[in-house]
Amino acid sequence: MFITLEGIEGAGKTTQIKEMVNLLESRGHACTVTREPGGTAIGKKIRSILLDPACDEMNPLTELLLYNADRVQHVETLIKPALNAGKTVICDRFYDATTVYQGYARGLDIGLIMTLHKLVLGGLKPDMTILFDLPAKIGLTRAWKAVRQGDRTSLETRFEEEKLEFHEQVRAGYLDLARQEPSRFRIIDAGQDQKRVKEEILKVLAI
Repeated sequence: MFITLEGIEGAGKTTQIKEMVNLLESRGHACTVTREPGGTAIGKKIRSILLDPACDEMNPLTELLLYNADRVQHVETLIKPALNAGKTVICDRFYDATTVYQGYARGLDIGLIMTLHKLVLGGLKPDMTILFDLPAKIGLTRAWKAVRQGDRTSLETRFEEEKLEFHEQVRAGYLDLARQEPSRFRIIDAGQDQKRVKEEILKVLAI
């Protein structure tokens, strides 16, 4: 099974992964946990460019192609081998993030983005996508708090530094994708406290 986690900055995806793995492994699912960008050694180098706040003049098309370069390496060397080995893969962000960040929010052509998805993925698609949804203002407040506390590195804040309107467009994009594919998406109210979010996730993962 292939499970992806999506949401705006500060939605709390990463916080919940350990609980998800504990539940799935207790049910006999061997898990591989990964993320985008940066799920491979090459991907980590790409991530350092994509999320560096010093790269604030990056062209949106450059950004799009770097994300896809990261994804090619990720899919071919980590995700597909793990799935072929019968493992459950949990990925913190995947191609939906590209669709909403570079498409809905950056304004790049959605048709171009979908063409790249087809080229890069070769038909690979998540079995389930859990969308951690909350208002953009709350998410950004949480994200910057985590940076100040040292829970997140200040070297990866290029997207946090975008205007609130950008993040509102990202959220709207995610909700639009969820409406288009209700059988794949599971929406979690990430504005709740961590305990209640965990409870909702465990219900979703009752597989």
